[in-house]
Amino acid sequence: MKYKHFGLYTDLYELTMIQGYFFNGRVHERASFDYFFRKNPFGGAFTVFAGLDDLLNALESLRFEEEDLAYLRSQGFKSRFLDFLAGFRFRGDVFSVREGELVFPNEPVLTVSGSLIEAQMIETLVLNFLNYQSLIATKAARIREVCGARTFIDFGMRRAHGTGSLMASRAAIIGGADASSNVMAGFEYGIPVAGTMAHSWVQSFKDEYTAFRKFAELYPENTILLVDTYDTLHSGVPNAIKLAKDLRGSGFRLKGIRLDSGDFLELSKKARQMLDEAGLRDVRILVSNQQDEYSAAKLLSEGAPIDGFGIGTSLVVGRPDAALDGVYKLSSINGQPSIKLSDNPQKTSIPGMKECFRIYDPSGKMKMDLITETGEARPGRAFLLDGREEKIGPETQLEPLTMQVMQEGKKAKALSSPPESARYLRKRMETLPAPFKLLSTKQQYGVALSQQLFEKREYLIEEIKRNLHESTHHRRRTE
Repeated sequence: MKYKHFGLYTDLYELTMIQGYFFNGRVHERASFDYFFRKNPFGGAFTVFAGLDDLLNALESLRFEEEDLAYLRSQGFKSRFLDFLAGFRFRGDVFSVREGELVFPNEPVLTVSGSLIEAQMIETLVLNFLNYQSLIATKAARIREVCGARTFIDFGMRRAHGTGSLMASRAAIIGGADASSNVMAGFEYGIPVAGTMAHSWVQSFKDEYTAFRKFAELYPENTILLVDTYDTLHSGVPNAIKLAKDLRGSGFRLKGIRLDSGDFLELSKKARQMLDEAGLRDVRILVSNQQDEYSAAKLLSEGAPIDGFGIGTSLVVGRPDAALDGVYKLSSINGQPSIKLSDNPQKTSIPGMKECFRIYDPSGKMKMDLITETGEARPGRAFLLDGREEKIGPETQLEPLTMQVMQEGKKAKALSSPPESARYLRKRMETLPAPFKLLSTKQQYGVALSQQLFEKREYLIEEIKRNLHESTHHRRRTE
């Protein structure tokens, strides 16, 4: 996606804090922040990471233009700080898993390391780009699991939240959609586009058969007819069959029909019977209109002879969750690990610079992910976040997931295209054990800390609690 600048694409409190850092002489302090999430969406057991390439492009373009600075001046920001912003460029490093990777709660999916000011500056940008695309890519992956080898097309542009449809279509491809109806997304991202016709095409002609024939004359290689404008079984399907027979001598082949309303189970079965009896066994049946992974799974389990789905609203708005709860937390400051505590142990952050590895069982299926301190020696023990302990034998293979994707504000390497990321995801899904692929499950994939990282985390927790206790005791004595 093409960007101009992203200086103002943030929450006000980010700039308020950054101005505070500036006037407190903290321009040269260093910091690292982790992006992670705490809960898989949709009641499932996995999340698909997406949005990375868009984020890195935005970071490379991030700057404050004269009009941006004028606006900030009108909001009360100080001149010296605005002079600083005029020359601001993101010069940090970014470490991340790749797009299309399967990721899980509480593990650092992406880490930003740089000056305190620049790492803080991009918090909103990181969350906005990664939360949304990861949500939609996950929804698409769930739909792809249900569809299997059947066609799955993103039809959601008209129901998406404004121009967020571009990112939604990109993420849908990463998650497993074969194509999108979104032409601009096709142009911007190089993703496949697809579409058939609307009811208005049929209505605009004197009769349904003429509408079908004119469409077929224009698009003989890709004729998919919408057959429910008037009466699916008594008009639409019969006219589609008549057209296929009338044009058969010219080499024309009807590719498919689309159902967009009615009882899809009954209509698809009867349409399939009518097509087969007419010798049109290769004509495919597609359905659209308010479909999602649950409705598709139900139809297919009941034997609906459906060859493809057009998924719209539920996909691009991430229904029913609508948001991924990704967060961006400080993990180190000036080389010292930093930790955020919570009354809920699950919300206590993981300190310091870290790397992620994946461990597989003997059958080649994913077993757990391991978080270590950056550069630490191979661990022998791991502590899962749910409290269990695992031994890591010398024969255990540790697959690195974390890589540097940006160095000093520039992309460190060319990243995969959305279709390439989709192919990568399909291979990863093959290694995910079946219980974690269920549409709804209480199964939790294991995420563990190395012994070294676990002990450091525990030490920091106790140190903070001790300092708080001493501070409280001192305050009470002086009151």
